[in-house]
Amino acid sequence: MDISSLKALNAARHARRAVILLTDLTVGQERVIAPGDPVEEGLAAAVDEAFRSGKSRVVEMDGRKFFVNVHLPPPRLIVIGAVHVSQALAPMAKIVGYDMEIIDPRTAFATEERFPDIPLHAEWPEDVLKTRPLDAFTALAALTHDPKIDDYPLKEALLADCFYVGALGSRRTHAARVERLKASGLSEEQIGRIHAPIGLDIGAASPAEIAVAVLGEIISALRKRNLKTEAEAGKA
Repeated sequence: MDISSLKALNAARHARRAVILLTDLTVGQERVIAPGDPVEEGLAAAVDEAFRSGKSRVVEMDGRKFFVNVHLPPPRLIVIGAVHVSQALAPMAKIVGYDMEIIDPRTAFATEERFPDIPLHAEWPEDVLKTRPLDAFTALAALTHDPKIDDYPLKEALLADCFYVGALGSRRTHAARVERLKASGLSEEQIGRIHAPIGLDIGAASPAEIAVAVLGEIISALRKRNLKTEAEAGKA
């Protein structure tokens, strides 16, 4: 790997952006490409699939072989609310490879005893997200039912183009939430990205079942995310 490619990969890693190291195995030439960058027509589908799946592979085109080596940031899951669903979600998220963190200013809930081995911020989301900004490879799940806690991170997640934004609550609760977010300046299109009620419709009832539904919906959103939107956000 040449030094310019290494610098580009390190910069992307630091910024939590997806890139591919595309190597022409026939002549040994390589370049780093980001979502939305122009590539040869015969490679476009393979590059898009690599960004979506996170799987590297060798591709043949016109008698030449290319190694599509994809580098994706590890997906993060930011949960707003140290609640029972969060307790069930934590070990599941770890199993599927998500770096999960919990934010909840209610110190009676946000305790190490309830959430061992999970990064826990017993602070207001406004304070935490100043130093730990959201990005396109982050999922945010708001679970407190309290607009004073949930609304700010929901807005920030939409503005940061998080690949998944979900909120717990009934349709009536969400209707009121929509009006508050509109008043804060968000468009109907932006607000429409919120998954509410949160989670896949599997009839979940217990906290553990709700956690399964939420995680399934997050995984689906990650694998089906709109890479054009991500590319536009990265160039903004």
